Amino acid sequence: MTNPIQPAVLRLTGITKRFGPLVANDGISLTLHAGEVLALLGENGAGKTTLMNILFGHYVADEGTVEAFGQPLPPGSPKAALAAGIGMVHQHFTLADNLSVLDNVAVGTEPLWRFRSDRAGARRRLLELADRFGLGVRPDALVGDLSVGERQRVEILKALYRDARILILDEPTAVLTPQEATGLFDTLRRLTADGLAVVFISHKMHEVFAVSDTVAVLRGGRLVATRAVAGTSREELAELMVGRAVKPPTPAPMAPGESVLELKEVTVLSGHGRPHLDGADLTVRRHQIVGIAGVSGNGQTALADLVSGLIVPDGGTLALKGQAVRAADAAAMVRRGVARIPEDRHAAGLVGSMAVWENLIAERYRDPAFQRWGVLKRAAARRTAEEAIRAFDVRCPGPDARTQLLSGGNMQKLILGRTLAYGPDLILASQPTRGLDVGAVSYVHGRLLEARAAGAGVLLISEDLDEILAVADCIAVVYHGRITPLLPHDRVSVRQLGLLMAGHWEVLSEIADAA
Repeated sequence: MTNPIQPAVLRLTGITKRFGPLVANDGISLTLHAGEVLALLGENGAGKTTLMNILFGHYVADEGTVEAFGQPLPPGSPKAALAAGIGMVHQHFTLADNLSVLDNVAVGTEPLWRFRSDRAGARRRLLELADRFGLGVRPDALVGDLSVGERQRVEILKALYRDARILILDEPTAVLTPQEATGLFDTLRRLTADGLAVVFISHKMHEVFAVSDTVAVLRGGRLVATRAVAGTSREELAELMVGRAVKPPTPAPMAPGESVLELKEVTVLSGHGRPHLDGADLTVRRHQIVGIAGVSGNGQTALADLVSGLIVPDGGTLALKGQAVRAADAAAMVRRGVARIPEDRHAAGLVGSMAVWENLIAERYRDPAFQRWGVLKRAAARRTAEEAIRAFDVRCPGPDARTQLLSGGNMQKLILGRTLAYGPDLILASQPTRGLDVGAVSYVHGRLLEARAAGAGVLLISEDLDEILAVADCIAVVYHGRITPLLPHDRVSVRQLGLLMAGHWEVLSEIADAA
């Protein structure tokens, strides 16, 4: 853990930032010491990203000051932040795929009027940093050919190359396999042993405890607590994040029933390069949650589009309750008992400018219950919305409220109300808890488990391995469009899942031998 006599390298004092009537940061004060990993925890919208954008110069605070290494940091200047030794690795990498690792790291570090670039010196410095901190890279490799974990190493090296002594990592493990995440933690330990200070933004409790010295919890734009990791617990931090005690639901064992979804040798072509899905086989049964694990971009979107009725296979067959699906028709899929929780609730799940009641009937406005001779029965729709608002605890002024005014958690409850209201046979849950606080996550999981108990089959597509392990009965891994056989969740380890997510399918024989 951090030595308490280490000097402070960063001080944020009374930071306040408003966006119109919204107070995103409200008088936040934090101190970071050399060699320390400070975890920044908070639900979606708590103010974490705003605070880091102020620190890095992307935003200007309305009130408060920032000091780096004892000197005031000029507001609104990323150049000043870089010059002060602050580096930031964003969740979505900022690398040029068509340039080499060396070019990505060195770009912008030499004067434009220099007659010749010192590539030999840049290569030497890059390799020295890579060796010093255990960040193995190939300087001449194109970034577009690198794995996600390798790209993250390049991002960290890019910050270190600019002499960063304070490193901000925004959700750094969101797109990593468990093995890659472990490698990142090893790197952070080397960095802090060398005196660097790290701000680690994450929503995953086990990561906070694995790598952090101190944790600061934000809620509603305010700093509600700062704790030494050694002196706190997951339960306390979860309660601090949402303001109440949170108890995750526990799945009860259930025998799976008849098939509600079956893919046989399904291929979805991409038009270039490898197919989105490549000979995929998958079965989901009643009373069963099937979790699909994998690093983003390996075929999950094509799988979700298939089940939603947006596309049909280019090869193979897709069947619902034993009946083949031959045409892309999202409305027909809804009529056949498929309900969906889209990956992006803003872009594909809800229309923000529409009222709550309009979104709740959006998939069924042609039903006789809501229209006659093409005229909407608004009173009936509002009554249905009021029932859903009560049943799913949607916090809003009422059914006429504009949906865009709801929080992320309440938007997801609204989608759940629409999804579960009609007793679906199959639920497609794509990233259902992305960006939600631990309380909302527990609520969503509880509702999915209730639907499972009622006889639905659930296809859970998630990049959060913890989520899949928490609620799935069995797990399949998708890699480069191929899907593994179903693996019982109690017979496969996180290590094995991580290797499968990286394409090491020889692990399947190891799992089979242990069964």
